[in-house]
Amino acid sequence: MNLAIRPAELADLPRLTDIYNHYVTHSVVTFHVEPFTPEQRREWFDQHPTTGRHRLLVGMWEDQIVGYVSSSRFRPMTAYETTVETSIYLAPEWTGRGFGKALYQRLFAELAGEDIRLAVAGVTVPNPASVALHQSLGFVHVGRFHAVGRKAGQFRDVDWFERPF
Repeated sequence: MNLAIRPAELADLPRLTDIYNHYVTHSVVTFHVEPFTPEQRREWFDQHPTTGRHRLLVGMWEDQIVGYVSSSRFRPMTAYETTVETSIYLAPEWTGRGFGKALYQRLFAELAGEDIRLAVAGVTVPNPASVALHQSLGFVHVGRFHAVGRKAGQFRDVDWFERPF
């Protein structure tokens, strides 16, 4: 696999936005219902510096960004500082090649020295590929929020996973 992984740069934001918008408009895996402009995603981008608990990494195949992985603040209260929420999105034409696992493994390697106790991830169900990915990386299913979001005219469940550091 020749996937290069590096910290995201501001110049990447249009491509990251395009990847995310695919899932906004063509799936139920995210509960956003309107696509974003890169300017609207700038605040999200700025919450991921290149050091610390909250990171944003991109996967590159040759000169093309094929996906990204992030660790973000779980909740705004100080007591939650040692918990991060992870998220991963691949361009649809690049799924199923092991890139998601490679991105996550790199993220976890970079976070290994940080003061993190737990990573959590929410997965809209059904999504067997995402469930399998998270479980292959040591995430354990801890519960389900039933009908917690409405998208595409239906209420959707979200399974929650956690992975200790």
